[in-house]
Amino acid sequence: MGETSTSHSFSARLGGLVSLMRPKQWIKNVFVLAPLVFSGEFLHATSVSQALWATLLFCMAASSVYIFNDIHDIEHDRLHPVKSKKRPLATGMVSLRSALLLLAGLYGILLAGWFMMPAVVTVIVAYQLLNVAYTLVLKHQPVLDIFTIAIGFMLRVYAGAIALTVSVSSWMFVTTLCLALYLAAVKRRQELLQSGADSRGVLKRYSVALVDRYAEMSATGSLLFYSLFVMSAKQELITTIPLVLFGLFRYWYVVEELEGGESPADVLFTDWQLLLTVVAWGGIWLWTLWPG
Repeated sequence: MGETSTSHSFSARLGGLVSLMRPKQWIKNVFVLAPLVFSGEFLHATSVSQALWATLLFCMAASSVYIFNDIHDIEHDRLHPVKSKKRPLATGMVSLRSALLLLAGLYGILLAGWFMMPAVVTVIVAYQLLNVAYTLVLKHQPVLDIFTIAIGFMLRVYAGAIALTVSVSSWMFVTTLCLALYLAAVKRRQELLQSGADSRGVLKRYSVALVDRYAEMSATGSLLFYSLFVMSAKQELITTIPLVLFGLFRYWYVVEELEGGESPADVLFTDWQLLLTVVAWGGIWLWTLWPG
């Protein structure tokens, strides 16, 4: 009986530590792989290896950011109607000491990564400093908060390019910016509607109508800039434009009618039409750019 109880307790603590790292959110780091696909370097084993290592390091960096944020917000999260039941630190599933040890371990991995990919880790350090500023100051500033999130996605793309030593198209950067702004604006909209303005301080300075306009403008921008990129540089991929348009429409449908969108990762994994659209888009890119 005692051994069973101990085993269960260990499993619960381990599950809490994994939850603290939020591996489901690692899907965002697929942006690190964008230059690998867009440059056609996916045919070279060395390039694939470098891109995957950069993605792994960014996953560790993202988890360290989540843990730092949860440590900083622990008291606030304990009062939150949802986070008090889901966040491992707020629920007491993970102790503060364990969280700090895990955070130190992730920093150790990134330090080791610097010896292997110093340029990539330099970008990651910039990403982490940006997120520290976000946790301490910027998340309380309207407009700046969603731009900070969007810049984080741009840094992912830049890290992927640095890992391969390839240049990044300006079209790719501006499309990434607009798409990330769209996702961030939708996230704020759903937080307002589902959790209320008290769930996050900055939400008191937003309205649903305002973030709706932000989302619409950003979605339009991402479609426009992606289409210009394809038509000017990759005309053979013009068939992917309808897929991008459908993806934006479908995501907005899930947000509006199915009340998703507070977590883009959850939407992607739970809506088969959106997931199929992303897979089809990636498949067309690979098929079209494959030599011969």
